[in-house]
Amino acid sequence: MADSLTLYRTIMAFVWESGLRLHDLRCVYTLVWALVGLLLSHQIHLARWALYRPGPAQAASKQRQLSRWLHNAQIVPAAVYRRLIQVAVRDWVGERMYLALDSTTRWGRFTIVRLALVYRGRAVPLSWVVLAHSSASVAFVDYQVVLEQAAAVLPPGSRPGLLADRAFGDYRLWQAVRDLGWHFRIRLKGSVWVYRANHTRTKVGRLWPPKGEALFLHAVWLTKRRYGPLSVALAQVRTAHGYERWAILSDEPTALHTFDEYGWRFDLEENFLDDKSAGFQLEASEIWDAAALSRLALILATATLYLVSTGTAVVATGHRREVDAHWQRGLSYFQIGWRWLHHALTHGKRLLAFLWLEPEPDPAPVFASKRQAAQPVASLSALHLET
Repeated sequence: MADSLTLYRTIMAFVWESGLRLHDLRCVYTLVWALVGLLLSHQIHLARWALYRPGPAQAASKQRQLSRWLHNAQIVPAAVYRRLIQVAVRDWVGERMYLALDSTTRWGRFTIVRLALVYRGRAVPLSWVVLAHSSASVAFVDYQVVLEQAAAVLPPGSRPGLLADRAFGDYRLWQAVRDLGWHFRIRLKGSVWVYRANHTRTKVGRLWPPKGEALFLHAVWLTKRRYGPLSVALAQVRTAHGYERWAILSDEPTALHTFDEYGWRFDLEENFLDDKSAGFQLEASEIWDAAALSRLALILATATLYLVSTGTAVVATGHRREVDAHWQRGLSYFQIGWRWLHHALTHGKRLLAFLWLEPEPDPAPVFASKRQAAQPVASLSALHLET
């Protein structure tokens, strides 16, 4: 029980110093104990979380308290998380920030739409919405709120760039992003109409260049609404799954680096994986209410922020090799943070009690093997360019 008390005091300092507040102090205590249970048990299971909370109350009583917290309508996740993430990104004033937008389904009953800050091979959640919806394809009106919530927490003077897959090829999203003053790189479906300045039109699917070439279109208009002018970059990109046809829509002139920028969107998929089999085991949870699932997402986002902050601190202070056996960094900052948590509790070392994210480029890019280091995740064999 000593480990849970040590971690409780650390996490309480972490959330309190960051300005996280709730309407009732008892709800803050319950949130912190939920985080302790999650971080020590490595799974989402209220009965197991309750085991880490000391006190004379019966385990069933502690479990019911956690459940009441998840179903408490007075707890608004966006309002609670806002101050925490604002502090986390305050050093990004004037910096280019890449924000990945994606959705994932749960048990064929819920869809989570998440907007996250791409950060050193992973993504840190900024905002989300949970919908009682069975498909990953969501109408813009249903997820527009995640843009508004993220815009409210980004530091002034930052330069956000939105990255999104084909499911978000909606002109209303493009316009909303422009209205916020953001840039974007969004993959297009092959069925989208492209209109050129000479009034000719064709579908994206008819424009693919052969392997070894890339095509860059500037001052074009998209869809039958003729939304634009915008730019499009097309190529057959080599990924871990073979060659894929990428058509990337951009509000800025496109070039080869456009494909690299879009490729960072996949870091959000790693974040979803951390929620599931690589981390918190979300798929094994038994929460069948969209609002409760959104509050659970608040717990997961806070835990992710803490672990990534810890991983950043461990690498920055030269302690990575104590928890990562690779010569070069072979683990994500998320996993390094989690390993350090257990290492520190076992050996009596200090835990991080404050936020530590850095806007500078990653000083130690991750490579799980020498073979992976020699093979980029996505690359072009394109040498011949057409505009």
